[in-house]
Amino acid sequence: MRIAHLLPLALLASCATVPPASGPVALDQPQRVGRFLVTPLAVEEDSRCPMNARCVWAGRAVVRVTIDGDGERLERNLVLGEPASPGLVLDSVTPDKVAGADAPVMDYRFHFSPAAVPLTR
Repeated sequence: MRIAHLLPLALLASCATVPPASGPVALDQPQRVGRFLVTPLAVEEDSRCPMNARCVWAGRAVVRVTIDGDGERLERNLVLGEPASPGLVLDSVTPDKVAGADAPVMDYRFHFSPAAVPLTR
């Protein structure tokens, strides 16, 4: 009989929100980076050189994110490998580009890290 009383609690526990990931995340999935919660919203640009091509320019990846922390919400475009205010860097975007094939946007994964030198606003 005691087990029957625990069933509602078990069901409620299964509805708990999933904590932010610490590793690569998909669109709309938050990642905890220090005191910030970074959520990628959209791939604004992906002009990276395909892994099976030779390019004059390496290209870049730009991801629109929200940054929650310090009691405020910011929206920024982060460029792969470039530190951005408030001290974050988009340090990886997968999958790699392949010449002649575009990856579905839902296959993208992003990883964010603290920037080496925090920037001022």
